[in-house]
Amino acid sequence: MVLRYQTGFCNEFATEALPGALPEVRNSPQRGPFGLYAEQFSGTAFTVPRHASRRSWLYRMRPAAVHQPFRRIEHGGVVAAFDTQLATPNQLRWNPLPIPSDPLDFVQGLVTIGGNGSPAAQRGCAIHWYVANRSMQDRFFCDADGELLIVPQLGRLRLATELGILELEPLEIAVLPRGLRFRVELLGREARGYVCENFGAPLRLPDLGPIGSNGLARSRDFHTPVAAYEDRSGDFELITKFMGSTWSARIDHSPLDVVAWHGTNAPYKYDLRRFNTIGSISYDHPDPSIFLVLQSPSDTPGVDDIDFVIFPPRWLAMTDTFRPPWFHRNIASEFMGLIEGVYDAKEVGFLPGGASLHNCMSGHGPDAATFERASRADTSQPEYLSGTMAFMFETRSVICPTPAALALPQLQGDYAQCWSTLPKNFSPEREQTA
Repeated sequence: MVLRYQTGFCNEFATEALPGALPEVRNSPQRGPFGLYAEQFSGTAFTVPRHASRRSWLYRMRPAAVHQPFRRIEHGGVVAAFDTQLATPNQLRWNPLPIPSDPLDFVQGLVTIGGNGSPAAQRGCAIHWYVANRSMQDRFFCDADGELLIVPQLGRLRLATELGILELEPLEIAVLPRGLRFRVELLGREARGYVCENFGAPLRLPDLGPIGSNGLARSRDFHTPVAAYEDRSGDFELITKFMGSTWSARIDHSPLDVVAWHGTNAPYKYDLRRFNTIGSISYDHPDPSIFLVLQSPSDTPGVDDIDFVIFPPRWLAMTDTFRPPWFHRNIASEFMGLIEGVYDAKEVGFLPGGASLHNCMSGHGPDAATFERASRADTSQPEYLSGTMAFMFETRSVICPTPAALALPQLQGDYAQCWSTLPKNFSPEREQTA
């Protein structure tokens, strides 16, 4: 019996689809088993500390260099740079994108919402929606600019990659290393979701600090695929995103021809339902960092380029406390999406598949209806939030929305009105009750 996935996170994996295809001693033997070529796939500098190294040895039918020259092509939905985009301090919120009527695959259906930094600087991110109603056919994609964090909201996906197959459904995520070649197949009629393209350091699990040895996401719940290869010839297209632009090359074989591999630079998936949520059982809120799943560290200790945070079903037991997220302004910028259910700070208007953007020091928090309900709630009783899953891409830099995103009909022009009915309650004569 062959296991479909290997478990663990950032461990040294070894897998072969054909017994004997994985060399036991030398990474690059003079003659590879079964006539395979050895190729190293590096995701970090050669000299990083061992615990941070991301590299794998691939044993494949043809080296990745075998394809026709690339030519630049246009992709109307993907934006190349963000330094020319005008950022805004306004609170923004979008309804979900509709599923297109024309046939679109995963790559064709990418729409850039915003971002910061650049691939050249090797820091920052781009945030995209994807909408699709067909599988990628005889074409493959590779992102040389950054690793891809894929968050499905609607529809199941099969990610056929060089290193094996990952199947993904809403409430699961996948991370694909920078430069990995893959094809996205739909396991239903339509699909929609979010993509965070990380230009900086690879995503990793956070340290737990005072939390201790347990809690948040467990390394054992991350799954890496076992080797699976395609031996196909034909007229295929290899699409590459490089320095913000899209390029296309003809290739006469499937690039998913890796028969065996070992190492640490590999795609992986994680089920968000396995997250072990930490919270207060007395009063007040811990900071939302308690919901951190993955982080891309920066060169400043304690400050990440990107945090991937989720807000899953959980018990709220704090007494004499305003339980929903409080009103706040942050030095970080927040992009939020909703996978299912209702987000507890926005009872109306924030829809599954939708998104919101609150940039640095942009005031935001619960809408008026949520504030009124939570202010009068009986906090002597615990409350369970069920059937919900929201997430956040939080970045240290301002997120610049693209002109296309600002022109979408899904942008809610009246979003800020959700706070307009909050009254002034202050009265010096009022009896102090808190």
